Amino acid sequence: MATIERNAKLQTQLIDDLLDVAKILRGKLSMNVAPVNLASIIESALDTVSTAATAKSILLHPVLPNIGQVSGDSNRLQQIVWNLLSNAIKFTPKGGRVEIRLEPVNNQAHIIVSDTGIGINPDFLPYIFESFRQEDVSVTRKYGGLGLGLAIVRQVVEAHGGTITADSPGVGLGATFTVQLPLLNVEPPYTARREVITQLRDGEES
Repeated sequence: MATIERNAKLQTQLIDDLLDVAKILRGKLSMNVAPVNLASIIESALDTVSTAATAKSILLHPVLPNIGQVSGDSNRLQQIVWNLLSNAIKFTPKGGRVEIRLEPVNNQAHIIVSDTGIGINPDFLPYIFESFRQEDVSVTRKYGGLGLGLAIVRQVVEAHGGTITADSPGVGLGATFTVQLPLLNVEPPYTARREVITQLRDGEES
């Protein structure tokens, strides 16, 4: 029964991926854009993957400060995070660790997913976001999938005006994926200084 359920979920995911690819190729990828809090999106994705992580005794370590909002489709953004977390858990051995961090860098929100998994051959890194590309056919046999997930993630990220990069020290040394998205309503860096000047002036007047 467990095998049947696992295969059914895999087939459903493959169908969803193929439908998304078809929409992307036709330019019909629908998005309902609104201000979105990334910390909430990531927490929802973590709830979804927590069972899979627990089954492999993988430690999920989130670092999610409230850094503001981005403009995007909440469902599509959650799809990005879910895919990256699912991949990290899938390719990390039992007892490993997956970390997801949210950081503000200038006017960008960085979503960083890193793991202690099987890593990526440096020669394959330039091709990792291409459709139907996998580093080794044995990966398909062992882990399933058609190599579409990361290609879809890249397309969805770019549809939000962002970028995604992948990095790995090598095979067996884990991997890190970084999504960069434009932040909304970024305060200028001189705000704190302006407040200090205002306080000094108020003190002089009193």
